[in-house]
Amino acid sequence: MNARFSVYAAALGAVLITAIIGACSGGDSSGDSTSAAASRAPSSVSNAASASTSMDVVTWHNDIARTGQQLAETVLTPANVNQNTFGKLALYSVDGAVDAEPLFLAAVPIAGATHNVLYVATENASVYAFDADSGAVLWKVSTLGSGESPSDDHKCAQITPTIGVTATPVIDRARGPNGAMYVVGMSKDSSGAYHQRIHALDVTTGAELFNGPTEIRATYPGNGAGSQNGTLTFDPGQYAERAALLLLNGVVYTAWTSHCDFMPYTGWVMGYDANTLQQASVLNVTPNGQMGSIWMSGAGLASDGEAIYLLDANGTFDPTQNEHEMPIKGNFGNGFLRLNLGPLRVQDYFQPSNTVQESNQDEDLGSGGAMVLPNFADANGKVWHLAIGAGKNSTIYVVNRFSMGKFDSNADHIYQELVGQIRGPMFGAPAYFNNTVYFGSVGDTIKAFTISNAALSATPASQTPNAFGFPGTTPGISANGTANAILWAAENGSIGVLRAYDATNLSHELYSSVDAGARDQFGQGNKFITPMIANGKVYVGTRNGVAVFGLRSN
Repeated sequence: MNARFSVYAAALGAVLITAIIGACSGGDSSGDSTSAAASRAPSSVSNAASASTSMDVVTWHNDIARTGQQLAETVLTPANVNQNTFGKLALYSVDGAVDAEPLFLAAVPIAGATHNVLYVATENASVYAFDADSGAVLWKVSTLGSGESPSDDHKCAQITPTIGVTATPVIDRARGPNGAMYVVGMSKDSSGAYHQRIHALDVTTGAELFNGPTEIRATYPGNGAGSQNGTLTFDPGQYAERAALLLLNGVVYTAWTSHCDFMPYTGWVMGYDANTLQQASVLNVTPNGQMGSIWMSGAGLASDGEAIYLLDANGTFDPTQNEHEMPIKGNFGNGFLRLNLGPLRVQDYFQPSNTVQESNQDEDLGSGGAMVLPNFADANGKVWHLAIGAGKNSTIYVVNRFSMGKFDSNADHIYQELVGQIRGPMFGAPAYFNNTVYFGSVGDTIKAFTISNAALSATPASQTPNAFGFPGTTPGISANGTANAILWAAENGSIGVLRAYDATNLSHELYSSVDAGARDQFGQGNKFITPMIANGKVYVGTRNGVAVFGLRSN
């Protein structure tokens, strides 16, 4: 490895931390979301709260950093979220499974009235706009073309029985005449051909914008799986769009995974112009190999406003590196990647030292989602720019965003690595709030790791009294600034459960939807759902609708 890396022992007990000396500095530019402030990754601990203080929820996990924190919640508090005063208020029925996180806009003018609006996408290829307060359907549209049906499940139980809209859409209130919601839909036509399309829908009517939808097509140079004559061609029937959409600097980014690892497939990321729906950029991260798809259990591509961060699934990695320590054939399977923008390319990466073995054993990073952390100063006042994630090997990786660590078969040259502190694989993403990171791995409790001197605590500061079965849980946080913080988590199973905990002490469970018998239950759990919190209510996607929780009138 490059001599600029050195390993040092830190005061984290038995946990090994590898630090990168000489991090670059860098500012955070604004993205393209509800506003510059809402889409900007936090640049310091002190301004982290200001990044998400809008009531709107326009993207997966609340912001492009994917922190999962809703900091404009003034109604729900640890004092009133309990069995007596809080519970299920309604179930808004839809025509298919809700795998995408619902989104929320406050005070939207529709048909001569102002509504708080809940947007819901289904695997039956439908998009609904509900009045978030009354449950009335304001509009409903389909992403299907004429004579089409939602895609079949390819005899794969991962997304079943149909595939319509899987990935969480993204909204820009300032785009188009009234605001635009970007959605990717899959379908099958009468001749058996599969389609993937990106749509831009008017948030007030559901009407198509910008001459959409656009058929998703792509080619990329390479000799990898499925290539012909040195060219890879995107086959819409071989892929699903599970990772949530990212809107950044006027481009909507999509990332693609396979169906049940059915070969051939490789790892695609594509960007589409938010004003025209025309393709702006294409990248394949395993162009001369195979696999290496991006699915992250539904988590979104993360960003600090300057670059994109993701965890890639098992696939080809070239252990032999060129003079810039990059894989010689451009294959980055099973990596923690930083992508630069315009055009897309892998700018930096981290690979575990046993990455080839992990890929061969399907023990990859790509089951988990990446999250960008606020910037932190260490004990010497040095500011670090960090991102974090974990996958199937139950190891928490913290990377320096400007010098991620690359690959060395002898050791992991990474900012911080926590081994053995989460018990199961990660099929989801962490959350962040007020100097604390929360992980909910498979078969484990949700664990809170505090951050001090720019490092995670060696052991959890608190954890929930109960564990979560497959697929674990991706938590969300509600708070009023830094006050009244509640951690929310959805539990999968034959009876789905919404749970709430004191975010400052996870051992204190405030509420669960099975506390009152059948009163608050909402049916079978849904696999990769994270609760969405807005305006005093909590929304949970189900197999046939959205369960709505809030303060009970009686």
